[in-house]
Amino acid sequence: MAAKKVLLIGLEPSVVDFSELPAKLDEPTLRAALDVDLKRVRELGYDAKWLLTDRGETAARVVAEDLAATSYDVILVGAGIRTIPSIFSLFEKLLNVIHEKAPHAKIAFNTKPDDTAASVQRWA
Repeated sequence: MAAKKVLLIGLEPSVVDFSELPAKLDEPTLRAALDVDLKRVRELGYDAKWLLTDRGETAARVVAEDLAATSYDVILVGAGIRTIPSIFSLFEKLLNVIHEKAPHAKIAFNTKPDDTAASVQRWA
């Protein structure tokens, strides 16, 4: 049986305005956390990858293209996209892209960089 395919969508750390986050975080720490999260999800047996986007300039198109090319069982939208007020419309836009391009995929949300695996497991 093939591993379930999981797409993890988040902000490219280089475009994050860390002053907007409630947690004290910086780019190297976020990059490391994303790598650890991906490793944990893969260790659980999922075929997973991160798709890191900009703050909205091309994000919807990039996600739509990826979803057109690959069918996923679970799509997780990271907390950074959902919780930063200045880009909340990006969250809405991406949800609509996911709904249109991957209507059968389960949707998951993490609350911080280190609970991604648990969030995927809830829906995989």
